Amino acid sequence: MILHSGSLFAVTFATICSSLPSAILVSGNPAIIEGTNYRDFGGVGDEIPRDSYPEIEDPASSSRYENSREKFFPPRRRRIEIDEFEGNYSELQVVPSSANWRDGSYESAFEDDEEDPFEPTDLLPKNGTDNWLSKFRGFTLSGFVETIFTLVASGISSIVNNIVGGESKSSKPRPNRVTYKGHQLLRITPTTDSQVAELQEMMESGDDGLKFWTLPAKNRSTDVVVAPDMLSELKDSLREQKFGFKVLINDLQKTIAYQNPKMSKEQREDLVTSQGHSMTWKRYHRYADIIRYLEYLAFTYPSLVELVTIGHSYEGQPLKLAKISTGLTKDGESKPVVWIDGGMHAREWIGPAVATYILNQLVEKNSTYSKLLETSDWMILPVSNPDGYEFSHTADRLWRKTRSNHADLDSDNEARSGPLGLFHLVSHYTRWLFNRCEGVDPNRNFGYHWGEEDSGAASTDPCHETYAGPKAFSEPETRAIADYILANRQSIRMYLTLHAYSQMWLVPWGYTKIRPPDFEELANVARKATSAILKVHGTQYQVGASPELLYPTSGGSDDWAKGVAGIKYAYTVELRDRGIYGFLLPATQIVPTARETWAGIRAITRLVTCNT
Repeated sequence: MILHSGSLFAVTFATICSSLPSAILVSGNPAIIEGTNYRDFGGVGDEIPRDSYPEIEDPASSSRYENSREKFFPPRRRRIEIDEFEGNYSELQVVPSSANWRDGSYESAFEDDEEDPFEPTDLLPKNGTDNWLSKFRGFTLSGFVETIFTLVASGISSIVNNIVGGESKSSKPRPNRVTYKGHQLLRITPTTDSQVAELQEMMESGDDGLKFWTLPAKNRSTDVVVAPDMLSELKDSLREQKFGFKVLINDLQKTIAYQNPKMSKEQREDLVTSQGHSMTWKRYHRYADIIRYLEYLAFTYPSLVELVTIGHSYEGQPLKLAKISTGLTKDGESKPVVWIDGGMHAREWIGPAVATYILNQLVEKNSTYSKLLETSDWMILPVSNPDGYEFSHTADRLWRKTRSNHADLDSDNEARSGPLGLFHLVSHYTRWLFNRCEGVDPNRNFGYHWGEEDSGAASTDPCHETYAGPKAFSEPETRAIADYILANRQSIRMYLTLHAYSQMWLVPWGYTKIRPPDFEELANVARKATSAILKVHGTQYQVGASPELLYPTSGGSDDWAKGVAGIKYAYTVELRDRGIYGFLLPATQIVPTARETWAGIRAITRLVTCNT
């Protein structure tokens, strides 16, 4: 089939127009759907009484969850195995069985071998924008021309593929790796309201060359990653406006390259031979390693560990939860449960590392904690966001969100008019069309005071790191967590979610400065935990609510756990450090961080589980 040039242009133009979302032509506020689902109760500051919850089927008798003792591995699924260093792509049919954990036959979409994916050379450059105080977020003339050109090229490519045949839909593109070579981490301390406003304007500009690790607040440090082409201009501006600042990390890529020690294939095999698994807590492990470790524990300690698949991620990764229990009490009653999850934010690698360390202590050293296991059961979900966690290993070390892509993307709330408003919308949505705005912040996606934007508590911008999603529980990961917690809400006594960084034990509420009636009681329990942490290595933690110590957060998992699921003791634990390394905490600090965190959790578990 041959197309004349005029026909080709017409078809290309039609393809481009049909691909643009209707939201480009229509502006308006996205509707916030009121929570009619049992997971989603918003707008009320008080906790919801337990007796008002709807009845939910007991997961122990439900076929909805995969029980490791009946069906040990996830269902058969197609996966793409990618050799990320040689560029070889091959499709696999993975059929795990209860006998193959030792052979390591469970493969993640991006398997980790002896190489470290973040070498400082041969990486894709990360582009910064020319004007770091752009008034129209995400728009520059060069960026607009580039996205329009890419859109035209994509339309032509789509037509050619339709004519001559394209690549298989099942194939998954290899992610480009982002380099942070020459990027610096600055710590800026605003001391006046005008300086805070200036930093907020920089943050809201949406400039790709700036990544705010902490939000601006008066007389508090603000950590910002700055692209090399913006460093000189930004530093000069900060000096002119009398900002206090210092450089924490001189070259981010070098810190990334040395953060995680390599493990050779031979070392991995030696570990599996000697101890049955490859987990060391001397490095940050990939998701496949973590899953294999969970499977090893369930296989080796079947009377103590039960592995449950509570759901699947957007990209199909299993969400594996480990239940640790020695059975009923001497009186024949079920025991109160402590819930721990980690890895909700992809780049916070220390969370999954600490969660798996706690699993190791409870299971492989169970005789040491026999009294603790006599009075409490445990539910541990080491990685809540496996897609994002893998992406932070293979493509962008600083990735935070999930990896979903919502076709029904909402536009910004603010009304826009005139030519510049149109340019903004076109630039914004072409960024989305070409996969530059994937993902949702899972810790803004829970259905309790979801989508509240006051004081930066969440964002409706799909390109923002705190994007709350098109609706509450839009992410399969947050839905799975909420469903499972609600199904077990009567037994869960404490909810702990592990994050980084700041060294804080955060008490609800996150969405408002108004404190819950039992705030002091919750804070006193938290102080007992931080006192125990202090005794291990002298690490100091602060206790308080997020709006007071950090920033407001709406749609957070801890607020939802308390406000909807009715779990009295619900906390967010911000692990090490206080910003010297930030999200790039060296692997040498895994064990010290895990030891002190475990001491803090143990110190309050008996108190919390006995207080019914």
